[in-house]
Amino acid sequence: MKRSKKYQELAKQVDKAKLYESAEALALAKKTATSKFDETIEVHIKTGCDGRHAEQQVRGAVVLPHGTGKSVKVLVFAKGVKLDEAQAAGADHVGGEELIPKIQNDGWLDFDVVVATPDMMGVVGRLGRVLGPKGLMPNPKAGTVTMDVTKAINDIKAGKIEYRLDKANIIHVPIGKASFTEEQLADNFQSLMDAVIKARPSALKGQYLRSCTVASTMGPGVKINTVSLVK
Repeated sequence: MKRSKKYQELAKQVDKAKLYESAEALALAKKTATSKFDETIEVHIKTGCDGRHAEQQVRGAVVLPHGTGKSVKVLVFAKGVKLDEAQAAGADHVGGEELIPKIQNDGWLDFDVVVATPDMMGVVGRLGRVLGPKGLMPNPKAGTVTMDVTKAINDIKAGKIEYRLDKANIIHVPIGKASFTEEQLADNFQSLMDAVIKARPSALKGQYLRSCTVASTMGPGVKINTVSLVK
């Protein structure tokens, strides 16, 4: 893949052979985010898990202390009083069965997170083929299948993010924006890593964290020393 001249110049600031301590890596990722827009700072964690085995799946959610810097649109599937509760808590869209054709047939996807009460999962399940591949399917482990819709919405709006393995057993998570201070990024990074380390599957033998890289949207990856992350 041919990289732009600008990228190549930025990449010169990063020693590819070095494993940086997290504070230095985050500072470098912030420094190399030089685009005109406020780039997202992302963390990519390669694990030793084999996600094809259910007992080695890693999935959960964590509220980042400083949020992600992105406003998140929440869709809630509920009925009865829970509809009013979701509306009062600040959900962007609320509804029930009537939303199915809108999503399925019209391709409406104007939301970032889907929350559902357990009694609506039969309905939401019909959207599996649409929401599943996009990582939008509500899940109890992520706290998005719950009767406490107020808490779910408040957490998401406050900066709750979901982490999960992709097909290559890598976790990709945003931890803020380039405009964040180094301290804010460090706090968010630490909260994420604490949650991911705690989520280590007991069935996993061998190394859990194979590598950890931080990068801005358009910037080069900076490798972090994973040994110092596991206390």
